Amino acid sequence: MKNFSLILLTISLALISCSSSSNEYTAEEQIREDVEWFSSDEMDGRLSGTEQEAIAANYIADRFLQLGLTPAGDQDTYFQQFTLNGPMTQPMGVENHLSRNVVAISEGSTQPSQFIVLGAHYDGQGHGSIISMNFDQPDSTHYSADDNASGVAGLLHLAEKFSENPTEKSVMFIAFSGEELGLLGSRYFAESLDVPSDSILAMINFDMIGRLNEESELTIFGTETSPKWDEIFSEIESNNLNIIPSGSGTGASDHVSFHDIGIPVLHFFTGTHDDYHTPGDTPDKINEQGILTISEHAELLIRKLDELEATAMEFSETAPQQQSVMSGDSVTMGVIPDYNFSGNGFRLDGVRMGGPADRAGMQTGDIVVQMGEIPVSDIYAYMEALGEFSTGEEIVVKVRRSGEIVELSLTF
Repeated sequence: MKNFSLILLTISLALISCSSSSNEYTAEEQIREDVEWFSSDEMDGRLSGTEQEAIAANYIADRFLQLGLTPAGDQDTYFQQFTLNGPMTQPMGVENHLSRNVVAISEGSTQPSQFIVLGAHYDGQGHGSIISMNFDQPDSTHYSADDNASGVAGLLHLAEKFSENPTEKSVMFIAFSGEELGLLGSRYFAESLDVPSDSILAMINFDMIGRLNEESELTIFGTETSPKWDEIFSEIESNNLNIIPSGSGTGASDHVSFHDIGIPVLHFFTGTHDDYHTPGDTPDKINEQGILTISEHAELLIRKLDELEATAMEFSETAPQQQSVMSGDSVTMGVIPDYNFSGNGFRLDGVRMGGPADRAGMQTGDIVVQMGEIPVSDIYAYMEALGEFSTGEEIVVKVRRSGEIVELSLTF
């Protein structure tokens, strides 16, 4: 009740702080405005269950209202409330706090009971704490610009486009909270659906779309969650994007919650970087033109989905539903995964200076094949293995480097 009252108390502040109506800006300027607002000093990292998260939720709800979208949360509001409970909530200081997803619908003109779901998480890492990758200053504001103000900016752009030019099917827009604490908001939404799951053709997730590089590389996960995806992509323009398809619909973002209930999914992603989960993830490093290009490509995809028969998107499960279990004594190696690696093992795309992996002598490009006595076949096996170790524990990690197996001593 206390946090629900906070929404009402802060809504005036949110409306004052909220950017002006989007028709005063070009699309690229509006994206920049949104990213800068969400990742400002005042938003203090937008950790779920905090005042700043509630203000951010009001910002999104106000934009949905401006666009004339139909509220689809609790009691005819845009907010779907849930309680933060899970292994990570207590060490992050928000256990049993209220949080909320923000949900709206662009009503379909002829098939309003069929849905295409678009999602992006708006919560950030707050001051980092146990989810920080910054080992020197874990307790400092993590601005969370790419992760994931970028995805929210793309979601709001698409909300504007579909409010102006609706589809035959309904498009549902969901800004999730609790993602950084274990996909809590999307799990809650998926487990309490108030529409039949088979009325949802697909779910498209925008998480970390703000660092499009000079090669215009966009990874799209989930391309094997339906045999129909290949056909759809072949029929739409690439918008000059260098699209890297990746079949799996599992991983560590909100689309997984929909994959796990049998819904085809996609996750748009421009890649990891050294600023991931650190205070360095700031808005000045965001490629707003890249977000716009990705959003325009997504719009083509969504409108192609809208042309399909309701039963056209057959679901294919893509990988075992393995979950990483974190607790207050959770450990990390301090590495950045190479999400595009499909070989045997877990390849590193980066190593955090001062972290356990760095101290052990691990290098970018190393492929982890064993941790202690536990074989590591892929990123999911790696995440499972982390749950078996404790802070201060010393293990031998075997990595494949330049074709040779190297044994390293690592202390968490």
